[in-house]
Amino acid sequence: MTLRVPTVREAELSPAAPLLEPDEPAPCEVIEDSAGSPFLITCDHAGKRLPRALGDLGLTPADRERHIAWDLGAAGVARALARELGAFAALQTYSRLVIDCNRPLGVPSSIATLSEETVIPGNQALSPEAAARRAQAVFEPYHARIREELARRARVGQKTVLIAMHSFTPSFKGVARPWHVGMLYNRDARVAHALLALLRQDPELVVGDNEPYSVSDLSDYGVVEYGERLGNAYVEVEIRQDLLSTEQGQAHWAKLFAELLPRACAAL
Repeated sequence: MTLRVPTVREAELSPAAPLLEPDEPAPCEVIEDSAGSPFLITCDHAGKRLPRALGDLGLTPADRERHIAWDLGAAGVARALARELGAFAALQTYSRLVIDCNRPLGVPSSIATLSEETVIPGNQALSPEAAARRAQAVFEPYHARIREELARRARVGQKTVLIAMHSFTPSFKGVARPWHVGMLYNRDARVAHALLALLRQDPELVVGDNEPYSVSDLSDYGVVEYGERLGNAYVEVEIRQDLLSTEQGQAHWAKLFAELLPRACAAL
């Protein structure tokens, strides 16, 4: 197999050169809180853009549309849910293949060299300086904006319930996934268990309890940092991507969670 190479070599950048040009989008799209809502929505894998300096990372256009690059449909749900709730939302603009904003810096999955069964040519043998450049350009501004919102809430005494929005593929390595939606959590299961009980009242829905993924300190960043370590209630939501292939599907799930989240959190 012949690997394609990025159209622009990252190694050609000087150590001091910024990864993003001034005319490229900011790494964080923000929807401001408009209703004093307790809900703070994040979408770590909202976007699929690649900085021009990274070329195409050696991937085909088809690969850059796959789940390895972003969470299809999750951004649409996050935006619609924020509008429904009048809530703050932060959506990450760039592909998880640049740097994964839901992984601690420095772990192997932070900048994936292999995703599912696909080699990522442009991520092979990155220097520490190149990895730091990506973190400085994408990871740090995105998380700084979330921390800024949390600090504002602390100043005014506004409660926070963190909703981390994601999506998953209908099958993984040839194995079908039966769940329509999954509620993920680590140590704090309050919101997840309340939502599980509400969602399972619909006999048509197959709802995963820490499925198709589970949360841990090494596999997740946002809910660990901004949920558990700060004592904020949270849930990580995973919705199957074939249910989010249209705007109507995204709007349906946003309306459903806009109805259920206040009910699930009423006792908190």
